[in-house]
Amino acid sequence: MSDEGAISPVEELTPLEASAEWAALADEIAVHDKAYYQKDAPEISDAQYDALRRRLQSLEAAFPALVRADSPTQRVGAAPAPAFSKVPHAVPMLSLGNAFDDADVDEFVKGVRRFLKLAPDEAVKIVCEPKIDGLSVSLRYEKGKFVMAATRGDGTTGEDITENLKTLSELPMTIDGARQEIPDVLEVRGEVYMTRADFEKINQAQEKAGAKVFANPRNAAAGSLRQKDASVTASRSLRLFAYAWGEVSGPVAETHWDFLTKLRGWGFPTNPLARLARTTEEGLAFYNEIEAGRAALDYEIDGMVYKVNRLDWQQRLGAVSRAPRWAIAHKFAAEKAETVLNTITIQVGRTGTLTPVANLEPITVGGVVVSRATLHNEDEIARKDVREGDTVIIQRAGDVIPQVVSVVLEKRPKNSKAFSFPDHCPECASLAVRDEGEVARRCTGGLVCPAQKLERLKHFVSRNAFDIEGLGVKHIKAFSEDGLIKTPADIFRLESDHADAIANRDGWGRQSADNLFAALRQRSTISLDRFIYALGIHQVGQANARLLAKQYGSMSGWRIQMDAAQDRDGDAFADLTNIDGIGPSVADDLLAFCAEDHNRDVLDDLGNLLTVEDFEAPDVGSSPIAGKTVVFTGSLETLSRAEAKVRAESLGAKVAGGVSKKTDYVVVGADAGSKAKKAAELGVATLSEDEWLALIG
Repeated sequence: MSDEGAISPVEELTPLEASAEWAALADEIAVHDKAYYQKDAPEISDAQYDALRRRLQSLEAAFPALVRADSPTQRVGAAPAPAFSKVPHAVPMLSLGNAFDDADVDEFVKGVRRFLKLAPDEAVKIVCEPKIDGLSVSLRYEKGKFVMAATRGDGTTGEDITENLKTLSELPMTIDGARQEIPDVLEVRGEVYMTRADFEKINQAQEKAGAKVFANPRNAAAGSLRQKDASVTASRSLRLFAYAWGEVSGPVAETHWDFLTKLRGWGFPTNPLARLARTTEEGLAFYNEIEAGRAALDYEIDGMVYKVNRLDWQQRLGAVSRAPRWAIAHKFAAEKAETVLNTITIQVGRTGTLTPVANLEPITVGGVVVSRATLHNEDEIARKDVREGDTVIIQRAGDVIPQVVSVVLEKRPKNSKAFSFPDHCPECASLAVRDEGEVARRCTGGLVCPAQKLERLKHFVSRNAFDIEGLGVKHIKAFSEDGLIKTPADIFRLESDHADAIANRDGWGRQSADNLFAALRQRSTISLDRFIYALGIHQVGQANARLLAKQYGSMSGWRIQMDAAQDRDGDAFADLTNIDGIGPSVADDLLAFCAEDHNRDVLDDLGNLLTVEDFEAPDVGSSPIAGKTVVFTGSLETLSRAEAKVRAESLGAKVAGGVSKKTDYVVVGADAGSKAKKAAELGVATLSEDEWLALIG
C-alpha cells in the first residue's frame, strides 16, 4: 500500500487478526459480486474490486487455513441471473489473478519457471493482450456453425444469450477456413464491449427518453447483451474481441499466438494491439506503451493480460482455485479522490464480527460511484483517527479497496468527536467482546442475534450451497422475521408446516408457493461437499469442504470421524490434520462446530429430511494410484512439488501433508527430512521420484 502504516502488513498479523479481517473482506466481496454479475450495476470500480481480492489472497497465502465457507477465491463471478436459462460450461470459464506492479509480473513469470522447473536459459514467451472492460462470453460452434452463446456466470454455469449474440455483426454464423482445421466442436471465448462513441450515443438516447443512463461502457454492454428482447440488443452497436477457447474436440494450435492467428482466419475479430513478448521486460515495455496511449483508444481497457504462449505449458500449469496459473492481468494504476465521510455504521457478520463501515458522500471516480468503504476494525479507525464529518482521501487501489487512505485534518469540523466503537451488538444488544490477541470485536449473542442467524440461513441457501430456486435473501429474511424459519432444517419443512400461509402471503400466490416447494424437493438431495459447505463452519470453504468429502466419503463416515477426532491424541485427529490443506486451526473450528449440542441437533434434523449423496470420485480409469494416499517430501528434480500434487490428485490420489499408518506412498526427493524417517518407522512404502513417475506413467 502507498499509505504505509494504515493497515498492518499480512506477515505481522496474528492468525486471529487475519481471520477477522478475512471475514470482513469476504462479506464485502460477496455483495460486490452480486452487484456486478447479476445486476450489471457495480458499486465500485474494477480496480477497487481487484484490490479487495488481492488483500484476501495475501491473507490466504499467509494463512492457508482461512479458505472457508464463503471464500471468494474459490469461485468466479456470481450465479446466473434468473431471467435467462442456465448453460453449464463443459470447461470452466475462469477469472484471472492480478498483478499491480512490475514486481508482481516478474514474480508471475518466475512462478511459471518454478512450477515447470525450466532451465535458466529457457525463454518464457508471453502473449500480451489489452484487457477489455466488457462482458465475457462463450461461443459454441458445431461442424463450423454457431449454435449457442453463454455468459460466464459463476464460471461453471452461465446464461443462454444465443439470440442476443446473433445480433452482433462481427460474430461469424459459420466459420471460414479449411475443413480439416476446424474441430467439430469449437468453443470460442471472448469479450463483448461497447466503444466510447457508441456509449455516448446510447446515453444521449436514454437521457432523451427519460430512461436511466449507464455509468460506463461496460455496464452499457452488459445491460444491452442481457435484454429479453433481442431487437434491443441489436440497436446497441455491440462489438466483440475473441481471445481464447473452451471445449474443443481436437487440437487447435501449438501456441496461443498461433491460435489468435487461426481465429482471425476463421473470421473472428481479435485485438490488433496484441503482441508476442520474448521476455518479461518486453511485456512490461508494451504495458507502459499501451497505458500511455489508452486515452486515445475508442474502447475501455483496464490493464494488460499476459498469457504463457506455449499451450503444452498452459496445460501443465493448469489452474488454482478460480484462476489459471498460466495467465495474469496487470492492472493500470488507479486514482484517489476526496470526499466527506458522513457516518460510521456497524455491520454484524455471519460469525458475529462487528465491522465498521464508512458511509461516504457519493463521489464518481473513474466513472464509478463510490459511497461506502470498509474501515475493517476499531484499531483501523484509531490509527487513522477517522471521524464522522471528516473530509477523507479515498484510494481506488491498494491492498483493501475501497479504503480510506487518510483524513484531511485542515478540513475537520470544529465540533468533531473521536468515534466510540460500541461494546454491545447493534442488532441484539448482547455484549461485544474482543479477546486478547484478536483484532475483531464479536457479538456474544450467537443464534439469539438476528444478524448472525439470518446470515447463516442466507449462506445455507446460497448458490454454492443448496442454491434453492425462488428462495432468495429477501424471502429468507421475511420468513425468519415471521417465525417460519428458525433453523436450516425448517426450510425443508415449509411445505408441510406452512404451505397455506406462504401461498397467502403478499406477492406469493399458490403457483409461486408450489414452485418453491418443488425447488425444495429437488434440493433435498445434495452432494456431501455442498452440504458441508452449506453449514457455514468457520474456515471451511468450498475447497476444504471438498477435501473433507473426499477424505470421509459419506455423511455418516464424516460424522463418525468428527466424533472420534475430538480425542486430540487419537488416530482420527491425526488423519484429519494430515489432509493437505486442513491444518490444526481449521480442525479446531471444525471439531468445535461438531461438538456443540445445538449443531449436532441441526445435523440430526437435516439428516432425517435430506438425502446427502456420498462423495463421487472422478473417473480416473485404470489409474494405479486411485484412492491411494500420497505424501511428497524433499526436493523433486523433474517436477515441482506443486505440479506433482496436481498430477497425483488428477489421477484420483489423496495428497496428505503428513505420514500416518494410512499413507500408501511417500515420494522421497532430495534432502528429505522427518517424513521419510517416519515412513520407514511405520513401514510405509517409499518411492524415488523416478519410481513415482514410472508408477503413474
